[in-house]
Amino acid sequence: MSAPLLQMKDVFKHVPGKYALNGLDFSIPSGQVVGLLGRNGAGKTTLLECALGLRDIERGEIRLFGETPAQMTDANRARIGYVPQQTDLFEWLSVPQMLAFFKAFYPRWNDAKVDALTQRWSIPLTVPIGRLSVGEKQRLAIIRALAHDPEFLILDEPVASLDPAGRRDFLRELVERTIERETTVVFSTHILSDLERVAADVAFMREGKIILRQPLDVLEEQTRRLVGPATALPIGMFGEELARKVDTSGVANILARLSEPERILASSLAAQGVRNEAVGLEDLFIEATQ
Repeated sequence: MSAPLLQMKDVFKHVPGKYALNGLDFSIPSGQVVGLLGRNGAGKTTLLECALGLRDIERGEIRLFGETPAQMTDANRARIGYVPQQTDLFEWLSVPQMLAFFKAFYPRWNDAKVDALTQRWSIPLTVPIGRLSVGEKQRLAIIRALAHDPEFLILDEPVASLDPAGRRDFLRELVERTIERETTVVFSTHILSDLERVAADVAFMREGKIILRQPLDVLEEQTRRLVGPATALPIGMFGEELARKVDTSGVANILARLSEPERILASSLAAQGVRNEAVGLEDLFIEATQ
């Protein structure tokens, strides 16, 4: 098997008051689309910035295209597209001036794609970037990231400032013209319905670590909510509990990933008053990351 495109091993990064990355292990094989989920402060942005070399780490190992971020060649940097959470555009330039500046760094710059996206997304070309709306700036940051047909695309909350129509248009571009070329993508977002449209894998972050990683369809198939008398659902009955609550009346509410034998066992508990329910991505996110 070939080495992962991105490999992070036992990575630590301290920020005031805590470790934003706390012994983190994370890898992405070439061609995979991974959705990165976690609550505010879980370490998602720090993970992405450390992977790109935008922040130094205290301990651990990071390899991207087989190189450490600090020693990455210009040729490999040109294979990456990045949309940060906060746009970092040159606001005193016009859109054509800014795009011309970045074009000089990317041998594979796709002028036809840039022209098509600026027209389709109605990006004003004659005013300084600083006078664009927040949504227009975010669209422009996306255009800049896609313009050179990157092999690895890193998206940190890329649609947070877009209206529903803008999000839908961006996701269509991502699915139809980027993912279909087997571009490797890591996509951090709080908008779970968007993630379900594009991600093959989901990775949940909590307190600087990846606590759960699975293909989305497998995760949705295996994860169940079991609600019933705690006496019928003792601790240890299921191998991988994600959350457990027992109320004052003795009713247990369990979120668990079940193997095939465990799913058969769970179904047999109906006679003891146990409800067996499917779990959506939103409920899974809330329970697994709290």
